[in-house]
Amino acid sequence: MVSFYEELTVRCSKQLVHDDLPNTSIIICFVDEVWSTLIRTVFSVLNRSPPELLKEVILVDDFSTKAFLKETLDGYMKQFPKVRILHLKERHGLIRARIAGANIATGDVLTFLDSHVECNVGWLEPLLEQVRINRKKVACPVIEVISDKDMSYMTVDNFQRGIFSWPMNFGWKPIPKEVLQKNKITDMDPIKCPIMAGGLFSIDKKYFYELGTYDPGLDVWGGENMEISFKIWMCGGEIEIIPCSRVGHIFRNDNPYSFPKDRVKTVERNLARVAEVWLDEYKELFYGHGYHLLQELPNIGDLTQQKELRKKLQCKSFRWYIDNVYPDLDAPLARASGVIMSPALGKCLSLQNATVVLDDCDASKQNQHFNFSWLRLIKQKDLCIAPGEKDKVTVRACDNKNSGIRWLHKSLTTFQPSLEAHFVLEGIPRPTCLEYEPLQNRLRTSACNVNNKLQKWQFEKYIAL
Repeated sequence: MVSFYEELTVRCSKQLVHDDLPNTSIIICFVDEVWSTLIRTVFSVLNRSPPELLKEVILVDDFSTKAFLKETLDGYMKQFPKVRILHLKERHGLIRARIAGANIATGDVLTFLDSHVECNVGWLEPLLEQVRINRKKVACPVIEVISDKDMSYMTVDNFQRGIFSWPMNFGWKPIPKEVLQKNKITDMDPIKCPIMAGGLFSIDKKYFYELGTYDPGLDVWGGENMEISFKIWMCGGEIEIIPCSRVGHIFRNDNPYSFPKDRVKTVERNLARVAEVWLDEYKELFYGHGYHLLQELPNIGDLTQQKELRKKLQCKSFRWYIDNVYPDLDAPLARASGVIMSPALGKCLSLQNATVVLDDCDASKQNQHFNFSWLRLIKQKDLCIAPGEKDKVTVRACDNKNSGIRWLHKSLTTFQPSLEAHFVLEGIPRPTCLEYEPLQNRLRTSACNVNNKLQKWQFEKYIAL
């Protein structure tokens, strides 16, 4: 019985492509890669790529420490005229090493591969075909699995696409069945991909430079797939996974790179740069899910060049990206919204003359509409409810970095579930709550009391708590 995979291979082999496909430079960056793994990668490229389409294979040695990756590798690769080796004189990190490889490439298309892969039969032509159809298409192979235990090759299901969840964690997600049926997508059709995995893709060389390559301010590794994916989609391009192109990849538990601080901090810093340039108002979701990252902002470097590039390319908004590229992204701009009512009094908070008061509830009045932001601010436009001097409650300009105006509410108060209906000031050792004080007809902050009904508040609508 013929397997699905064998059947797909036969059908892909019969698929027509243009006879004037562009040639490509294959760029493979490595640091201290295992010899047999690196050679397997190179051999699979040389043996399974049509010679007329393969301009060169550029191996970028990112300052490896293993001696066999120096003169021994140079001598061995001399038997393959299309293989070029670039030895970097200092550690660049994967992102800048790729840029270094691209800078010496002479092919029409740049194809980036990891150094621990195996290209399957017929892998290259489908990628170049998509770039030939539209120079702003970025084509990715289906990434299959090579076991790191015994090097066996395992196939994967079709219809998987790259996505992210907050705070910008990459993952794979199948296309919903209703979308497959509605759009009559077959197992050979290109798959629109919101976020590419980042290690394996083909891109028109001139287009890569029009996009500004990668953000050179990103360090070492991590987040570059988010940055270039947003840039491609929002600035007029497309990313597609091509089912007829399949490349095996060894997924390793360790990472050969050293990081300026540590791996997590470096990736978080990179993602903060991406968020500040590309996410618009949705960056609050990023910081809301990666709360501590706000404190890292002074260390993410200058963003002027990247923001100017976005303007120059006339890129669309992140809202457009959600609506048109990734509509199933869970991205509400607020945790809760609408009027804030005191259940005990049946009255609502209201902003009057830059002062917060309690008034008769009227959902038609805009001055009674508040949002509870991902950064835990109770805000109305650019004004936030905040503690004032002594026990007063005041209104001040919102400041995302000011932890003194943040409130815990609902599921955020799980450290003391009995206070879920309260607004609890964040970061104060003694729980302090928003309270209505009837004798003086005012709002104040006071020691939290689970039995005090005048400390309990309810938003009109809870969205993501």
